[in-house]
Amino acid sequence: MGGPSTIPEVHDFLSRLFHDHDLIPLPFQSVLAPVIAKRRTPQIEKQYTEIGGGSPILKWTKIQGEEMCKILDETNPETAPHKPYVAFRYAKPLTEDCLSEMKKDGVTRAIAFTQYPQYSCSTTGSSLNELYRLSKKDGYGDNGSIKWSVLDRWPTNQGLVDAFAHNVKTALQQYPEEIRKDVVIMFSAHSLPLEIVNRGDPYTAEVAATVHAVMTKLNFSNPYRLTWQSKVGPKAWQGPQTASAIEGFAKIGKKEICLVPIAFTSDHIETLYELDIEVQEEAEKLGVHLTRASSLNDSPIFIKAIADLVSTHLRDFESGKIGPTGQQLLLRCPGCKNPKCGKTKEWLATGGNALSAAA
Repeated sequence: MGGPSTIPEVHDFLSRLFHDHDLIPLPFQSVLAPVIAKRRTPQIEKQYTEIGGGSPILKWTKIQGEEMCKILDETNPETAPHKPYVAFRYAKPLTEDCLSEMKKDGVTRAIAFTQYPQYSCSTTGSSLNELYRLSKKDGYGDNGSIKWSVLDRWPTNQGLVDAFAHNVKTALQQYPEEIRKDVVIMFSAHSLPLEIVNRGDPYTAEVAATVHAVMTKLNFSNPYRLTWQSKVGPKAWQGPQTASAIEGFAKIGKKEICLVPIAFTSDHIETLYELDIEVQEEAEKLGVHLTRASSLNDSPIFIKAIADLVSTHLRDFESGKIGPTGQQLLLRCPGCKNPKCGKTKEWLATGGNALSAAA
């Protein structure tokens, strides 16, 4: 999604976010989105001020990409040099900024590599729809000028699992040995509206798969639960909400809890403000001792993981072992109502070649 790097960017970020029907389906979206964005801007500006005046997500994404490419230049010299480009959905650099930079550099081969490990039509799907829309509009990237392939999900990638498990182990070391095994590990992921979940979106299942893989790596050393955060608006969203779950555990005497952000690859407002400030304050009121595992950020384990993932993808694609997309990406949700998804998937399946007029 990206995040505003400075306070003046907050309103535009919110406006783009609430205008995206893939992420937040609203009735009369073009009318309601500007109203909601304007109303929420002062509150969100205060939150970004409290975490240092902007989101660090661009900083961490650049570091991750640059360090990944250093490794790739060594492991995959046949496709070197490698260069990372950032395309955020709602904050600069936007997809159009990314494509403009790629065009200036004369890029003819690219991997669309989602930084959401778990796929959702509302997140990775929305970003890929935007990539197709802008490529088609500009004519660069749409008609075979770029040979595309896609890494659209990697929820149980071993390197990702190892990076999460390492950070959980480190966080648990803060607890005295005699109570360590009783600490509740609470995995927290960004929630989704139930209307998206119920149309067959794979996100919640893939987040659960990541959680199970991490706990397997930890030999199920502790009790654990998966909870959900960042609900917006009055509609029903996937639950239980993280703050409500902490309250519930407090009532039954479970007051040693370690939070693990499991669907994010770096720090941003959902970790630094929502978890570290809002949820932490609520936990303190309840007498809960709440800690948090560090986000992946510049973790060497994580950076090696994404480098290995891309390295294998490059070799398998160039050798013809895999095509431009995986089978899962090509399968639309059984309740899909968005014609854009079908067009985008068809286009990506061709590796970025222009679709016929009938398509």
